[in-house]
Amino acid sequence: MTRLEDLKASVLAANRGLPRNGLVTLTWGNVSAIDRESGLVVIKPSGVAYEDLTIDSLAVLSLSGERVDGRLAPSSDAPTHLVLYRDLPGIGAVVHTHSRWATAWAQAERPIPALGTTHADHFGGEIPCTRPLTPAEIEGAYAETTGDVIVEAFGDRDASRVPGVLVARHGPFAWGVTAESAVENAQVLEAIAEIALHTLLLAPDADPIDSTLLDRHFLRKRGPGAYYGQPDEPATAPAG
Repeated sequence: MTRLEDLKASVLAANRGLPRNGLVTLTWGNVSAIDRESGLVVIKPSGVAYEDLTIDSLAVLSLSGERVDGRLAPSSDAPTHLVLYRDLPGIGAVVHTHSRWATAWAQAERPIPALGTTHADHFGGEIPCTRPLTPAEIEGAYAETTGDVIVEAFGDRDASRVPGVLVARHGPFAWGVTAESAVENAQVLEAIAEIALHTLLLAPDADPIDSTLLDRHFLRKRGPGAYYGQPDEPATAPAG
């Protein structure tokens, strides 16, 4: 298989996984991924049920938005995905859903604070919420501007450390190196949105997790000092 065929297969599997993982209702979500070498983006077609998706139904776009392959129109959120690929060069895949708990935070225009180690294991800080779009932005290039306000909300933040965001009055976006990891981050975002809401119902004045504990949990899975999980198996058996 070519790289593009491999990418299509991963995007197909990731999109089919959205309803299985409880992240979407009807067709309220989409996954895309990019081949950085060619600059081509594969994304779910607009309005197609997940069970009806095939390799041939996926849309392939250039980073400028030109459709270069696929017979169906791409997701209406495609311009948002393209902005993220252009402005966040470290990401390889994007997931957008209207998952219920994360969308509740987005509709309340509230960032999700890092309240405990469950959050810190996957997101190295608060999950930001964008500012609301202005009427002119909504009436203009709406989907593209949605991407712009996501980038704006991150500012100097590290998008690899906090691989997700809430778009005010809209819903969550998450990303990762691969389509599979982006869906995993969307799953975690939904889980911690639910946990955080219940935490604040029980303790409205709960403070964010201490930064030392947050870093300990976030970095135990990442970087040179990572120790979570099993060590890599040696490539060959040791001599002697």
